Order: sequence, then C-alpha cells, then structure tokens
Amino acid sequence: MAIHDYSHQDGTDTVRPAKKLKTTAAQDEDEDSEPTTAIPSHPLGIKPAGNAFIATKNLKHAAGSLSKLPDELIVQLLEYLNVSELLTLSGTCKALYAFTRAEELWKALFIGEWPVYQQWSTEALLTQYGDTCFRAEAVDWPLKTYVEYMNNSRDESPLYLFDCAFAEKMSLKVGKHEEHAAYWEPQCFGEDLFTMLGDQRPDSRWLIVGPERSGSTFHKDPNATSAWNAVIRGAKYWIMFPSSSSLPPPPGVFVSEDQSEVTSPLSIAEWLLGFHAEARATPGCLEGICEEGEVLHVPSGYYHLVLNTKPSVALTQNFVPRSRLGAVLEFLRDRPGQVSGFKEDVVDPYRLFVDRLGDVHPDLLQEGLDELERKAQGKKARWEDLVKGSEGETEGRFSFGFGAEDDGEDADIP
Repeated sequence: MAIHDYSHQDGTDTVRPAKKLKTTAAQDEDEDSEPTTAIPSHPLGIKPAGNAFIATKNLKHAAGSLSKLPDELIVQLLEYLNVSELLTLSGTCKALYAFTRAEELWKALFIGEWPVYQQWSTEALLTQYGDTCFRAEAVDWPLKTYVEYMNNSRDESPLYLFDCAFAEKMSLKVGKHEEHAAYWEPQCFGEDLFTMLGDQRPDSRWLIVGPERSGSTFHKDPNATSAWNAVIRGAKYWIMFPSSSSLPPPPGVFVSEDQSEVTSPLSIAEWLLGFHAEARATPGCLEGICEEGEVLHVPSGYYHLVLNTKPSVALTQNFVPRSRLGAVLEFLRDRPGQVSGFKEDVVDPYRLFVDRLGDVHPDLLQEGLDELERKAQGKKARWEDLVKGSEGETEGRFSFGFGAEDDGEDADIP
C-alpha cells in the first residue's frame, strides 16, 4: 500500500493511506454492499414451524397419528423408548427420523442413566477418594495431591491422570446387570469379544482426569482394539485420522518401520501451532469437541490426539467389535512384540483368545480366521505381481557386464 505525505496549513504533517484502486464492477458491489449473515440450513432440511402455514407439503403428515401431536410432546414420548425402538421408529418416515436424531435422546440412552454421570465431579471424587492413589503418567499420587496440582498447574502440558485399576481401587461395580453398578458399556457398540477372556483380558478401561491443556499426543489404541470415550465433566477436543499401509501418518507424526512406535516430537500445544492447519486440510481428517454427556467412538487403527479444553473427568474403554475381529486376530498373531496390557501369566495372547472365542462363538472365529487367510493370499498375490513385473522390466534392457560373453568365465576386474 502506497503512503502519501500531506501537510496541514499549520505546518504539521499527517500520513494518509492511498485510496484503493477499483478494478472490477463486481468488486465495487462487494465493497459497497452491507455484509450479510447467512443462517445455515438444518442438515436434515428441517425449517422453522412457521413455514408450515405456507408450505405445500409437510413431511410430518407422513407420521400417522403422531402428526397430530405438538413437536414438544413427540420429543417427550420418544424419551420412553430404548435404542432398538428408536432405530425402528426412525426408519418409518423422514419426519420421525429427524425427531429421533435429537442429541439429548441419545445422551440419555448412552450415559445419562449412569450413577457416575449424575454423581461425579472433581469435588465429589475428592471427598470420597481423596486419599486413594491413582496413576498420573509416571507418578502415583493420592487424588487430593493430584487435584491440588490440577487446580494450580500452569504447565504447558499438565500431567494427565490415566488409571486402569480405578474400578478396583474405588470398589466400583461395572456392568448393566450388576447390582448397584456405577456404570456400564453403551449398548450401541455391541458385544465386546475380549470379554471371552474374563480375568485374563488385557487392560481395557481407564479413569481419566485432567485440567485444561492436558491430554494425549497422537497414538493408536493397543492391540488393534476400538474404543469409546465418555465425558462425565468438562470437554475434550479430538482430531483423528485413519491409517493403512497406503496412507501417511498425520502431519508432524513419525511412525517406525514396523509401526510399533508412534512419535510426535512436539508437545500438544507445539503440534497445534505448527501442524494443525495442515492436518485439518489432510484427507480423512476428523475433528470435533465432545461435551458433558457425549460419547465418542474411536475406530480401530485410527491415529488420534485428545486435548482437554476444560477441566475434565471421563471414562474410556477399549473393546473388540465383531467387525474388527480379523484385525485383532492379525495383530495378536503377527505382532506379539507389540501386544500390551496382558498379565504376565498370559504367555500366548493369540492362542488364548482363539481358544476362548472358539468355545463360545466357533462360527465367528472361523470367519475371523478366513479373513486372515484372504489377507495373506492377497499379500502373496501382490508380491508375485511385483516380482513378475520386475522380471519383465529387465528383459530386453541394456545392462553393463564384465568379461567375455562367449565362454561365461569371470574376467579379472582391474
């Protein structure tokens, strides 16, 4: 921008910016027009109720007898339905599909009934478990010590309480059918096949407490498992990426050749400052903020980073869904050095899982083993194609050689 010098009559100087050059008529209109604020449309195409007076078609009319009820009453009635009933109703028409998408309905179905959701806060936990020791990364502290640190920490990356033995330490009962259960697994994730291992299953559930700015850098969940994470108090920012042999890791993340180590040489804050913009533009990137009462699903094999945007209390659990059985079997069989979380007396986790699963779900086990065989055949076929391609490329090409071609004897190399 050019700067011009203008002088007042009194001899004082002032600096004024040069006027902008107007290049096109369209630009003139943009500069002269008042900015407008667009109201984003509803993702399901729902419009405010007032539009019903002039609309030629109202999808709510397809809801049968329910169409005669006010919207507020329909929402209240839906609160009495369970997951399967809501899913069935949502498939009847577009209007009821929209009604059953209300977030508050699903929050209540996921964790809204958990006693810990209704009772837990940092203060409540401190009152009841203040002298109980929990693991906060590399240290074991009484909860009262950690909460004092949490409330006064100014660290860029504060210590994160992440304890896998919390249920035993707090004498909590876990499970829908347990008497006086503290919480239970959200049923939307289906059966967890690692339950076949009973007391021999690897570490699978954690209590997570931390101040804002605390969290975990990029990692994958252990043993190719999936996970769910439920926010009891506070809020968490998530960013995650799918992984495969054909996809690079997230920007700023380095993975060892055997994928046993995922390393981000930066703190969470440094990564966000240096790589966040690039990461958000990377294909496959998923991000969002989970508030109190919300549950996030972390698919098997996804890289993910988590940051507490508020002081938070959460519960998380790793599990094996039927859809990822093949991936877990492959990991346990082919990467024994990377298997983690099992007790020392479990010598062969793969064989243990196969035997237990075969006793309960023999057909499902066979499906998983068949999937492993198909993957192995696919890898073998790709390797053979590469070898054949390499051999074909060498035919007819010029190559350097030493020695006489007629007798095949090696020549002396000076």
